[in-house]
Amino acid sequence: MAEITVYSTSWCCDCRRAKQFLRERGIAFKEVNIDDKPDAEELVIRANNGLRKVPTLEIDGHYVACSPFNPHLLAEELKIPLNK
Repeated sequence: MAEITVYSTSWCCDCRRAKQFLRERGIAFKEVNIDDKPDAEELVIRANNGLRKVPTLEIDGHYVACSPFNPHLLAEELKIPLNK
């Protein structure tokens, strides 16, 4: 499985949905709260053409913004079935 980092914030409902989607499918991920890490916030802004979009996922070195949360997009990016 791909190495996954979820760049998120504690207050973001789309972030919670994306992390729950991953947990429900048993997919391991590392979480980085961009409110606590200015370098991570800058990375998210660069990855999203100047926008601070969360959640942004790093999947094997490429970035995917999943805001608003889109389970179809996330399943496609992870190359997994949509349903458990």
